[in-house]
Amino acid sequence: MIRPGAPLIRGVRMSGFRESHPPVRPITDGNDPLRYFRRMTRGLERWYGGHDLHFITCSCYQRRPELESGGRRDLFLRVLERARQKYRFVVVGYVVMPEHFHLLITEPEVGDPSVVMKVVKERFTKLLHHGGMRTGPIWQKRFYDFNVCSTEKRIEKLRYMHRNPVKRGLAEKPEDWRWSSFRAYARGEEGLVKVNCQEWPLRITYSASRAHSFETRE
Repeated sequence: MIRPGAPLIRGVRMSGFRESHPPVRPITDGNDPLRYFRRMTRGLERWYGGHDLHFITCSCYQRRPELESGGRRDLFLRVLERARQKYRFVVVGYVVMPEHFHLLITEPEVGDPSVVMKVVKERFTKLLHHGGMRTGPIWQKRFYDFNVCSTEKRIEKLRYMHRNPVKRGLAEKPEDWRWSSFRAYARGEEGLVKVNCQEWPLRITYSASRAHSFETRE
């Protein structure tokens, strides 16, 4: 779905970022997005196609600490990295907490963020079961998705994610928590998920119908 008023190039769809982004300080503050997630209604709409970044929050079922162990967090990140390569999206930032995770990603070249989330959650659950770990539901059915269309909001979300483990008392400093993108920014360290990496070529496609629709708006 195209977000009304989204600043698209006429008739042109480009992968990756919608704007050029300057370097980002990795430590952050910000409001708690989980309060929005808890208030999410059945009528929630998701806006895709405007080439915004997407700040995604997903909780474990009934906020149980299904990601409490380092092994499970590593497994989740490996699943995310496979999805990144298959569906061709850029991971701008992430953090995996014991009972939820946050992602900041571009729109995928294949599918959309809803497809990616479905695949990641299902694949993670299947791998747990394949390893003999029989469990009940792992994830909440829905997830929170906030469109990020400005540099200020991107920095805010990155800062929130990187400070999350410190605020929760899980680490003394952001760099002490291995399951976030902080080290990629602060040290250039390559973790289980590649950050700000796009191995595939930039794709540009032309749509005559979309060009016409934009021309008629003027």
